Amino acid sequence: MHRPDGRFIWYELLTTDPDAAAAFYRAVVGWSAQNCGQPGFDYRFFLAGDGAAVGGHMALPHGAAEAGMRPAWLGYIGVADVDSAVDAIVAAGGSVQMAAMDVEHVGRIAMVTDPLGAPFYVMRGTGEQASAAFDPTLPGHCHWNELATIDQQAALDFYGDQFGWTRGDTMPMGEMGDYQLIEQDGRAIGAIMTRPPAGPPPSWTFYFGVPDIDAAAAAINDNGGAIMHGPAEMPGGGFIIVANDPQGAAFGLVGPRKP
Repeated sequence: MHRPDGRFIWYELLTTDPDAAAAFYRAVVGWSAQNCGQPGFDYRFFLAGDGAAVGGHMALPHGAAEAGMRPAWLGYIGVADVDSAVDAIVAAGGSVQMAAMDVEHVGRIAMVTDPLGAPFYVMRGTGEQASAAFDPTLPGHCHWNELATIDQQAALDFYGDQFGWTRGDTMPMGEMGDYQLIEQDGRAIGAIMTRPPAGPPPSWTFYFGVPDIDAAAAAINDNGGAIMHGPAEMPGGGFIIVANDPQGAAFGLVGPRKP
């Protein structure tokens, strides 16, 4: 699962209640949960309807909540060499949140932030199989990766330098500036935008595909989540939702509206 080429290869939910989170996302996205199988390590996979593992979830590390960390989704970006990637990120103004470490049967990972403070992981997996976590054509997989930051141009430069991402089309957003699409190997993988003045700290939001956006909206409301935006129509068709799960982690959904 390493794909050392600057792609998002995994998504991870850190939460205060893994059991409740598993039940919520099963109802909303259709994922099933499966324990990773490593003794003494309560880490669970999220499986899409096609059986592909698209992400994982686990409890916040001990002491993290007391230190101010809140439930959140984080993305993993594949790199060829984790230690070299961390060194380059720090040299560019980023910071290390969790030093590089080896995870048995999984690979080497580190948690970092970009220079504006948005957290993410870098990872080199042990296997050769390509990750299926990001696939805009399949329900239950991630369809879009969106960064809201305090300095759009600085973020674009940073991720371009570190991972080879390029700038695609732009969409004007009025006083908030442009919604700048980002591409990897010529394919749009997400966007970078300026966060609202009163918005949360810089962070990534990941949009997962659902087959019926209105059914997903109802499931969010019925299962203790909170819709912050949407369903809203996107240019070119389809609808999006931005929501918080019952533990407070922000996530996105994208999908069609059934007739």
